[in-house]
Amino acid sequence: MTAAAFVVHRKVEGAGKPDVLLLATGSEVSLCIAAYEELKAAGIAARVVSMPSWELFEQQEQAYKDAVLPPDVTARVAVEKASILGWTRYTGLRGQIIGMRTFGASAPLAELQRQYGFTPGNIVAAAKEQVANART
Repeated sequence: MTAAAFVVHRKVEGAGKPDVLLLATGSEVSLCIAAYEELKAAGIAARVVSMPSWELFEQQEQAYKDAVLPPDVTARVAVEKASILGWTRYTGLRGQIIGMRTFGASAPLAELQRQYGFTPGNIVAAAKEQVANART
């Protein structure tokens, strides 16, 4: 059985716990990887997690789920171009979700991405805010 969620990038292979988790599926993963690079340059230990199937992820052993999404890392940002529905299961109530909260927008893709916050810069800002909140 496939794990259906896995670590794509972490600051240093084998390093301790990350400062922030960046969660995504599909095309949003590349946005998180770009944000990861900016966070890395800023000295923030980020982990990018691709979660293509929540259902299969939930079928995994708890130890695996905890290794991918460490419970003690509360700074979390999920990025989803479709709907934010269900992401709080993985971000917690204090995490941030960058996602669609409306229906039916129409414009060139780049314009929509900027308008709805689907940019590496916006993900970086959300991640930094999450890290700051987790440290207080």
